[in-house]
Order: sequence, then structure tokens, then C-alpha cells
Amino acid sequence: MTEDRSEDARAVRAFWEPLGLPGLFDVHTHFLPPNIQRAVWRVFDEAGPKIGRPWPIRYRQSLEERVALLRAFGVRAFPTHPYAHKPGVASYLNDWSRDFAATAPEILRSATFYPEPEAEKYVAELVDDGVRIFKIHLQVGEFVADDPVLDPVWGILEDAGTPVTVHAGSGPVGNEFTGPDSVARLLRRFPRLRLIIAHMGAPEYDDFLVLAERHANVHLDTTMVFTDFFDRDGGYPTGLLPRVRDLRPKVLLGSDFPTIPYPYHHQLEGLARLGLGDDWLRDVCWHNGARLFGVAGS
Repeated sequence: MTEDRSEDARAVRAFWEPLGLPGLFDVHTHFLPPNIQRAVWRVFDEAGPKIGRPWPIRYRQSLEERVALLRAFGVRAFPTHPYAHKPGVASYLNDWSRDFAATAPEILRSATFYPEPEAEKYVAELVDDGVRIFKIHLQVGEFVADDPVLDPVWGILEDAGTPVTVHAGSGPVGNEFTGPDSVARLLRRFPRLRLIIAHMGAPEYDDFLVLAERHANVHLDTTMVFTDFFDRDGGYPTGLLPRVRDLRPKVLLGSDFPTIPYPYHHQLEGLARLGLGDDWLRDVCWHNGARLFGVAGS
């Protein structure tokens, strides 16, 4: 039986309604084909080698119930964020995400790619077909951002200006493919790329903050940062917060819903505790995402 999460919804709305916002713009949520979603959740349940710790999943409802829950929270726009973990699966994920995006107006049509020869063709077709955002996961996919096979893909995306969420930080468990180096090399060659650094680049916060400061189109999403769960391994360095405040137009709310081990509003409360001001919160939680994606109300 699905657990009642109505109290979660009340707590979320109690955060954004006093700010005078039309709702929340969450740039980092996941909706996957049910068979893939079950496999991903199984990895989290088993605290596998790429997870590294117990990770209880709070929002394990059906697809329809999860969309309804985000609506109850007041989340007015969110992606599906598929990510390919091996060759040959990106197109399956992208086809499913296309069909799922058509079921609800709040969904930002999302896609993924992998360093494989056919990526140039299918990414070009997806851009032409109106995909709003791509997602790649270097740790899970085990590739670097500047893999030469992806050169034509990055050229297409740089010219199109389509945002790409990149999980490149070494959290929760790093490997030889994670960290800021390959992203920095990529940006030297494709400086106009519109990247969203997932989890603010945790735990290499300073390095990814520098990339956002240096490159006009690099953004940071707050996904799971400033929460008790992430802080167990060392919280966000307080010395960086003045720079995060100054980077206000390029910081975006992300949650990782549904695969989070705490109520959705816990991250919002963490953002408020930073003391960066209501205007900062308004921009991070709505205006920046709405402006980036051209959603009314920005």
C-alpha cells in the first residue's frame, strides 16, 4: 500500500508559497522505464559499489502517483533525466522518455547519449525533435566527458544551446571517470556548452564552482547538497558560500526525486538555512530554471 505523503506536500508548499513564487522548478528528477527503474532501485537497495551506503528510497510510488505528488508539491516543471549506462540503451531510454513526456505538461522532454558511433545521428535528431535537456552520468556510464567519440555530439549541443546535466563529481563513490578534469578539458574545446553540474559537483565543490564562474553557460544544481544525508561525508565548505551567493543566476534547484532518502522539503529547508536571502531562494527555486528553459513566469 502506498504511504500517504500529504504532509510532505504541505511542508513543501509552506516553503515556496510565502516566497510569492508560482511553484518550484526542479531541474533534476528521474523518471525511467519501469524495468530500468526497478533495476536502479535494486542497486540503491543493495547499497552497491557505486552507492557506497544505505540509501532508503522515500518515493517509490507508481509513475502516475509520482507525477501527482510533484504536482501536489507545486513543482511546475521537471525532467525525466534518463542516463545510459552502456552502449545500445540510449535510444530505448530516449523513446520511452519522449512518450512519457507527452503525458504531462510539466515534464521537460529529456534524453541521454553515450560515447558510441551512432550518438551523433540520434542526438542531432533529438535536438531537431525538440528535446529540452540531456543527462549523462560519468560514474555510472564509465566514460569521461571529453571522450573523442563525443566530439560531434558536443558540437551539435554547443550550437543548439541545449542544456546537458552532467554527473561528473566523485560523489557518492568516485572512480577513474569522475572529477572535474574531463569537464574542464571539454569546456576548453567547447566553451559555449550549456552544462548543469549535478550535485554542485560533490565533493569537488570548489573545482566545479570555478568552472561555473569562468564559463558563461555552466550552471550548478543543488541536488542533495546541504542535506543531513550528504553532510555525513563533509558538508559544503562554508568558505565557498559567498561565491555561491554571487553565482545566484546560475544555481538551480535539483532534488533527485524520487530516489532520495528523506522528505522532499528537507533539501528546501537546507537551502533556507544557508542564509543567502529570500531573493536568492526565489531565483534558485524558480526564476533561474524558468529563464533557462523559457518557461512562462521567469
